[in-house]
Amino acid sequence: MEDPADIPASTPMDSWFDALSQPTGSPGGGAASGVMLAIAASLMGMVAGYTPDDRRASASVARLARRRAEALQAVEEDGVVSAHFGAALALSADDPSRDERVSDAAVEAAGSAAQVGAVGLAMLSDLRMLVEAGNPHIAVDLAVAAEALLAGHTGASLNVRANLQIARRHGAPSSRLTTLDAEVVRLADARREIAQIVEELSARLD
Repeated sequence: MEDPADIPASTPMDSWFDALSQPTGSPGGGAASGVMLAIAASLMGMVAGYTPDDRRASASVARLARRRAEALQAVEEDGVVSAHFGAALALSADDPSRDERVSDAAVEAAGSAAQVGAVGLAMLSDLRMLVEAGNPHIAVDLAVAAEALLAGHTGASLNVRANLQIARRHGAPSSRLTTLDAEVVRLADARREIAQIVEELSARLD
């Protein structure tokens, strides 16, 4: 087995980050939010793994590995949706189908961002448990994980809101947006809780 110390940090990520830096929008902010959630899941899994004396933490290790996989799957799917959205936005203003196509693509993009946010929501119960039971010797790692969770969750929430705004601007009927509007509220409520946890963990380091 290769020594982890010999693996450059850029090995699995360099090409993806290069793609993110390009002015293409695919991958974009939604996919980046998913990557931050995957980082949060990985760090939380590490903290759980360093907390072997608590059965809740032991059960959390496998669950957080699934969350990481879900986040990375959401990243891939969001990249596809972003490309579709970008193609719709690139249509000529004279194209009679532009409003409908942009509206449809924006709704699709909002749904994709909501899926990213759902991964963050699913991680919240594990974060609460680790705040209570996590190994105190690596409290800083849990704090970093919480910050990453907050960043990824906030990014997903912002993307849902922005995409819904574009959908409405291009004529999407309210009936198509009801479920996503409810997601905006749910994501905002969770974001406030995660932010409070971040403050609590930061205070422990003072």
